[in-house]
Amino acid sequence: MKQLEALVQQASGALSPAMASTSAPSTSHTMNATAIATPAAARSAATATTSQMARDGRASAAATEQPIQWHAKGASTTPASLSDDETEVARVMQICNACRYCEGFCAVFPAMTRRLEFGKADINYLANLCHNCGACLHACQYAPPHEFAVNVPQAMAKVRVQTYSDYAWPGALGKLYKNNGLTLSVALAGALALFLVLTVAITGGLLHEPLAGNFYAIFPHNTLALMFGLVFVFAILSLGIGVRRFWRDVSPGTASGAAVAEATHDALRLKYLDGGHGKGCNNADDAFTLLRRRFHHLTFYGFMLCFAATSVATIYHYGFGWQAPYDYSSLPVLLGTVGGIGLLIGPAGLLWLNLKRHPLQGDAAQRPMDRGFIALLFLTSLTGLLLLALRETSAMGLLLAIHLGVVMALFLTLPYGKFAHGIYRCASLLKWSIEKRQPDGLKLGSD
Repeated sequence: MKQLEALVQQASGALSPAMASTSAPSTSHTMNATAIATPAAARSAATATTSQMARDGRASAAATEQPIQWHAKGASTTPASLSDDETEVARVMQICNACRYCEGFCAVFPAMTRRLEFGKADINYLANLCHNCGACLHACQYAPPHEFAVNVPQAMAKVRVQTYSDYAWPGALGKLYKNNGLTLSVALAGALALFLVLTVAITGGLLHEPLAGNFYAIFPHNTLALMFGLVFVFAILSLGIGVRRFWRDVSPGTASGAAVAEATHDALRLKYLDGGHGKGCNNADDAFTLLRRRFHHLTFYGFMLCFAATSVATIYHYGFGWQAPYDYSSLPVLLGTVGGIGLLIGPAGLLWLNLKRHPLQGDAAQRPMDRGFIALLFLTSLTGLLLLALRETSAMGLLLAIHLGVVMALFLTLPYGKFAHGIYRCASLLKWSIEKRQPDGLKLGSD
């Protein structure tokens, strides 16, 4: 009980000054968890407890005054090393830690209950564990326009995008993309596509005799392998360095086989996009929908099928000496076609949901960056399917140059934008699967 009282007293530090005027005179007293529900409840509990202690104080010298410190939203009560957005997450989590209404919604809240204080690493971990489903916002009695202004999805989203740049390698590119994500994505795709189009125009002309789908007649195989090999290695190296820094900071502990299996299962199913009850997320209003989960699945598995198509084609080329172009019925083409369709429908659906999303759901300032990534995914699939359909025509060279430019831009920006959230979220899910199997020293949560 004393631990719970300490938790609620700590959470009270995040409440607004308006509550101070309705409280009883500052004194050392015990607050129960319902004391923060309303100003009337706080006043009633504080007054009753103060009266009791005044009577007991005549016979005990142990009763000493301890003033309660009330702080408004935006007032920093956390270490100076935290940014304003991280400080806001710490404030919100302290209030949520006293309420506990949303413990069953997702992994964020049971992970929260294992902490009384929230340092930088804790905040980054919880922010990336959040799937931004919106269920807690619509269930929260302290959400705007309440004076506590508790908005977990928005607070977490602002910190989440900060982690992409904080852990990015090289750091300068992370900051550049954070500030100019949409512009950088479009400009890079356009510049690379233009460069390759001009290369095709100079070497053989944009329109040519049909080449039976032979891409290597336009760009030699070794040239393509070198270009995309360097881009792919850069993307993997950058993402790897970033997530290694993140993993080191959150101090996850030793991963067991069961923890890895559970985290993989939750990530592949997008478990926490079901709203905690299986009905889905909130988007434009308080109605539940599974569309966000389904469009994410189409996007993710579409991307993975396209990657699988490229991998199989690489095995065909180097392992068996079977060179492209491959028949429409071949495994690389079938995988790429199915993946490309998924990568058309998924991003188109996510863009539609993004345009309809309520301003309180997430961080509106990030939407241009999110849309830039969605656009690159969509254009990658669209240009790829067009290239496949028209590969035996005289427009193949032009379409190939445009497609390659978009794909290169996509992979060059992968470590710094929305794609990175999938990597950091998987790491956070693994951290939670490890953590939940460890003893809870506080023993305040529902687990």
